Amino acid sequence: MKMDNKPKAGEFYVISSDVRGGGPGHGVVFENEKGLRPAGQGIIRPRDGGFPPMGETPRLRYDKRQGRMPGDLQGGFSGYWLTSEPLKQLLESVDPDGFAFVPCEFVLEDGSQGPPYFLCDVVRTLDALDEAASTVKILTEGYSAGKHYSLAGGASLAFFKDVIGSAHVFRTPYNSRLVICDRVLRDALLDGGFGKAPNSRGVWLEDAAKY
Repeated sequence: MKMDNKPKAGEFYVISSDVRGGGPGHGVVFENEKGLRPAGQGIIRPRDGGFPPMGETPRLRYDKRQGRMPGDLQGGFSGYWLTSEPLKQLLESVDPDGFAFVPCEFVLEDGSQGPPYFLCDVVRTLDALDEAASTVKILTEGYSAGKHYSLAGGASLAFFKDVIGSAHVFRTPYNSRLVICDRVLRDALLDGGFGKAPNSRGVWLEDAAKY
């Protein structure tokens, strides 16, 4: 390990949708998901991120038989997060170039319009992980990018700060599901009431130095 860049607690965080609590999860049905997929692609999200051209607005419908109302952050929407308007506004205020959003049509069970929700993607990708200073599983077989960072079983991540620069959020090219944010965005989320116990509002934050 390079001691000059060892993982430091409180610098960077893994941000994801909070899936704790068990139960059936959310009850949002993505009605036109298949119609929005590019030909031959299992999900909508392109490999390089962002949104493909969409000929119609993503349509969501709430069905309480399938689960609860969505939180401010929900994962699993064809490769994207689903975010509320308050969370969208906070994310854009901290790092407007790090995120892209597409508005959704969200209908409640009685047919009325639900609160505003957006598909959200972290569109900045940085090759910023210091592999030599980190403790992380690096898988090399069967991945189109040549390798894959696996956090299964835990990890301790260090990053090249000169590569990150002024960015507050980014993905790694070697695990598209892994989203990293810095202390600035983490503190803004907590100050905004996201990611705090006992009600995380769907936002889960873990210290990347001791994941």
